[in-house]
Amino acid sequence: MSIVVNLDVMLAKRKMSSQELAEKIGITQANLSILKTNKGKAIRFSTLEAICKVLHCTPGDILEYRED
Repeated sequence: MSIVVNLDVMLAKRKMSSQELAEKIGITQANLSILKTNKGKAIRFSTLEAICKVLHCTPGDILEYRED
């Protein structure tokens, strides 16, 4: 996969649990887990915006492009 989700890194930097983030952005912990493990095929801009707002970061802090 070329797009890598660095959500674990940002959660660690902000000392926040996955459960806490899921509650704050209004999605299930299962859906957040799918994002964290790079198993998701898409992310809604509204979800990405909510994550960035809560974690005080930019989309580039969460998503990274890596060549295969």
